[in-house]
Amino acid sequence: MYAIRRFPLTCCCVALIWYLCLFKPPSTPLDSVSGIDKVAHVVMYLGTCGVFWAEYFRSPFHLSRRCLLGIAVAAPIAMSGAVELCQKYLTDCRSGEWADFAANSLGVLSAALLAAAWRHRHPMR
Repeated sequence: MYAIRRFPLTCCCVALIWYLCLFKPPSTPLDSVSGIDKVAHVVMYLGTCGVFWAEYFRSPFHLSRRCLLGIAVAAPIAMSGAVELCQKYLTDCRSGEWADFAANSLGVLSAALLAAAWRHRHPMR
């Protein structure tokens, strides 16, 4: 309940990722573009983690660096692994891939680096 009150948009993005990763996607003209799936994975996780960082920077409370890295980096990467495993073992229309996991992780790490750069230019008062 605490996370929903403090990070409502992040929670919506996480729920959307789970939905998008477990349903059968329709065919689109972009299916023939090589690597578009990996771009989508990077964008999903970059966007979700970017929303988290925006909500965190606007909040009045602050977490320790260790706790923040656990919540903002380790947890999304772990969730990404869980999503890939669910795709592989719980669906018949999806497949879990290491390359998707890597793309998801790249999105998470990119968001963390962008947040660190932003925080460096805009220190907390």
